Formats: sequence, structure tokens, C-alpha cells
Amino acid sequence: MQEVDSTSFDDAVAGDPVLVDFWAPWCRPCLALEPILDQLSVPVVKLNIDEHSELASRFEILSVPTVKLFAQGRELGSVIGLRPLSHFEGWLAEVLPAAERERLAVQSQLDA
Repeated sequence: MQEVDSTSFDDAVAGDPVLVDFWAPWCRPCLALEPILDQLSVPVVKLNIDEHSELASRFEILSVPTVKLFAQGRELGSVIGLRPLSHFEGWLAEVLPAAERERLAVQSQLDA
């Protein structure tokens, strides 16, 4: 999972769908969430809110973990808190078109 910062964030969310995991190293649920996010077909990047508080403020992050879905630089939705894999899969099924989910699944298999 790639770590982003204030200089790379906008580029990371500018294109294809990507999940941004807003996290903190002291947050135990954040650490438990990482292996769940690794199982999703959508790429995931991490942003440490302690090191990049300006971005946490920009996106109104009040609780961690918070996961936001971006595409083409726009926020499409968010999930707050630790949730099971099935919750994230269902959420992505609601917010991403089926064709896009299939394309991302194929791409993640090719990248593996």
C-alpha cells in the first residue's frame, strides 16, 4: 500500500478510482483495517493524518480510520471506522459502476 503526502495526494486521486485510507500510527483499528483494504480490487493509498494534518482538515477527517473513494479528483464516498471486507465490497458495488469494478478486478489480478 503506497503512502501519499501533501505533494503526491492530488496526483494519486486525479485518475482512476482509488481508495484513500486516512489513518494514524497510534490507531489500532487503522492497523487492523490495512489487511482488509489489501483484499479489495480498488487500489489503496494511505495518508498519515498526524504528518499531514492540512489534508485531514481539507477533507474534514474527524475520526480514523476513514476511507474515501476518489475518481478523477472527485470524492465519491466514504466509510468511517473499522468494517469487515463484506461491508467495503458492498459499498464499492453501490458507488462504482459494474464495468469499472470488473476492470479494476482484472487489473489487480494482472498486477499480482
